[in-house]
Amino acid sequence: MTIATVRSDLLVAHFAGKLAFETDASDVHADQEEGVRFVLVDSRGASAWAQGRVVGAVHMPTAQIAARAAEEIRHEVPVVTYCWGPGCNGSTRAALEFAKLGYQVKEMIGGFEYWAREGYPVENDHGPVVRAKDPLTAPVDAITCDC
Repeated sequence: MTIATVRSDLLVAHFAGKLAFETDASDVHADQEEGVRFVLVDSRGASAWAQGRVVGAVHMPTAQIAARAAEEIRHEVPVVTYCWGPGCNGSTRAALEFAKLGYQVKEMIGGFEYWAREGYPVENDHGPVVRAKDPLTAPVDAITCDC
């Protein structure tokens, strides 16, 4: 592998751009805890939603966003989308639909998989689902990874 030299200004623009459009489970959870105003949208289908979801999320499958968003989510409220996990680009497609409608939107990278693996609150149709933190995704003996 060859590491090419890239101008510093291009690097800064690239990584700042990513942070403008993406967030992660840790930051979303911290914003929930701090009472930051936003809507967390689960863009998966009905069976995935029933199996498990982020506590406090709104279920709005991507195919329904154009028809439902304006009536259910105020335009001035930021939106964060998520889908299954890093192997799925459903949250990207959902974020695109919200962006087309004029919403401020970010994608939660890692999706539901990393939310659950990091031990954040999960529920299904039967109530809370308790999961231990996965030591490969979150520090077991600390609140955050300090990254």
